[in-house]
Amino acid sequence: MQEMTDADKDGARVTGTVKWFDPSKGFGFVVSDHGGPDILLHANVLRNFGQSSVADAAGIEVIVQETARGIQAVEVLNIAPPTTAPDIEIGLDEGGEITEPVDLSLPLEPARVKWFDKAKGFGFANVFGRDEDVFLHIEILRRSGLADLQPGEAVSLRVVDGKRGRMATQVTSWEAALQAEVDEEA
Repeated sequence: MQEMTDADKDGARVTGTVKWFDPSKGFGFVVSDHGGPDILLHANVLRNFGQSSVADAAGIEVIVQETARGIQAVEVLNIAPPTTAPDIEIGLDEGGEITEPVDLSLPLEPARVKWFDKAKGFGFANVFGRDEDVFLHIEILRRSGLADLQPGEAVSLRVVDGKRGRMATQVTSWEAALQAEVDEEA
């Protein structure tokens, strides 16, 4: 990581990798691509970005500041899915098996998480304006750069109709659906 100077009072931009993040503890750590001490990533900073969790080994770009307790992320600028996992453009069938690539022309639909159980590896969400549940599989979360979801959390989903109902093939931040709507109107 670069040395911070007086010019960096507002923070320095750092790219790195999520070492680990525990939503139940409310924090985790980032390792800078340029070395140096671990960077604290607090849940509130992640929530300001529109996510309640982030997958271990995900790529991340943050603004950091030096504090009395060490270097801390104060803003998340970007999160990329883990490079160690297969490409996020992969779908799953109802059994959780990897199938063909996801159709990225599918719209991002705004939704709320109904419930998600990380131990069970799945949960459900509801797309706004639709009654049926959308199945969420843990592997889709991982491929989307997420580690967990909280009940009531706002997300954006790419959804397909499966043999047993609708299922998510990609999960992103709520803001991604809002940005997609703005881009379509432009």
